[in-house]
Amino acid sequence: MFDGLTLASLPDAAEAVRPKIRAFLADHMAGIAADTRARSWQGFDAAFSRKLGAEGFLGLTLPVEYGGQGLGPFARFVVVEELLSAGAPVAAHWIADRQSAPLLLHYGTEGQRQRHIPAICRGEQVFCIGMSEPGSGSDLASVRTRADRNADGWLLNGQKIWTTNAHYADYMIALVRTSGTGADRQAGLSQLIVDLHAPGVTIRPITDLTGDAHFAEVFFDNVQLADDALVGQEGDGWAQCTAELAFERSGPERIYSSVVLLDAWIAHLQAVGRRDADALVGRLTAELATLRAMSLACTALLTAGESPVVEASIVKDRGTGFEQELAVVIGDDLAAHPDEPVSAELWRTLAYVTHIAPSFSLRGGTREILRGIIARGMGLR
Repeated sequence: MFDGLTLASLPDAAEAVRPKIRAFLADHMAGIAADTRARSWQGFDAAFSRKLGAEGFLGLTLPVEYGGQGLGPFARFVVVEELLSAGAPVAAHWIADRQSAPLLLHYGTEGQRQRHIPAICRGEQVFCIGMSEPGSGSDLASVRTRADRNADGWLLNGQKIWTTNAHYADYMIALVRTSGTGADRQAGLSQLIVDLHAPGVTIRPITDLTGDAHFAEVFFDNVQLADDALVGQEGDGWAQCTAELAFERSGPERIYSSVVLLDAWIAHLQAVGRRDADALVGRLTAELATLRAMSLACTALLTAGESPVVEASIVKDRGTGFEQELAVVIGDDLAAHPDEPVSAELWRTLAYVTHIAPSFSLRGGTREILRGIIARGMGLR
């Protein structure tokens, strides 16, 4: 039963990382326009991710023996907060560092760990997550993509959709059915590591309203995988996937998607000398601070070895709502002052965030699914 979040503070060791990552970002992000920086989540720059890896800013939660830094979730919180606040391009390493490597550390074989985790820490392997499927909506348990055992390992057939950066990725960790039928729901699901360059894999990018293409659909046509593609135990895929989503939903990435726009708008208010929005700025800042405290509380649970499924769902639900609200209230404020000079850069930033914001409450679990998890955790269903 969910009984609330306990406030936590960043330890000194984690805060000690902040000056280092800020100095790195000052060197690498100077002069980049706000509308480009607003694409931080979708900004794919493999060279930038490799530089992060070389400086020790990836693999912060991972053991030193696998190429990580051994510093834990609080240090990662600091680095992620700084990366997103600066609008750094993080897509090339994001999923691998946040989800795939921890998943392999907890459930993978030693061979899988040695093959993938050090390369992830160097920013050299790009992973994507194969969960959603056509016609399934948010009903993740209705997975139909199937892997059948054969003499050479696993034969994979099916389709995934809305897979972030699959067209750039080296590997996918896919949730697939290895036994039973769709009627068995969570039973019979497993996770497999799929080499996306293998014969039989076809990837088609999906262009969104912004003109960018960071989603893709992926087709598997008799893709032969080795026996060691299986992550963990066969049939444990649902439990593994649920634990993995706690990493995805709990971090500061669920509250900072629109923060570059917020900063640009506040800079605009200061430039034109307008004070009538002070109360609105105060309210938004207070909400951001509260969400940050909630995210830190989830990070403390991860540090303690817990899986904060309900807590992470609350942070994700409330955080994405805040991210979406920013574009609306800032747009309304600017529209209420039609004679005020507004830079083209701010308009472009607002336009981008307005177009991409609907996806904030879809990626990582829809609002309806999250609220179902929360209700179950509170004993309401």
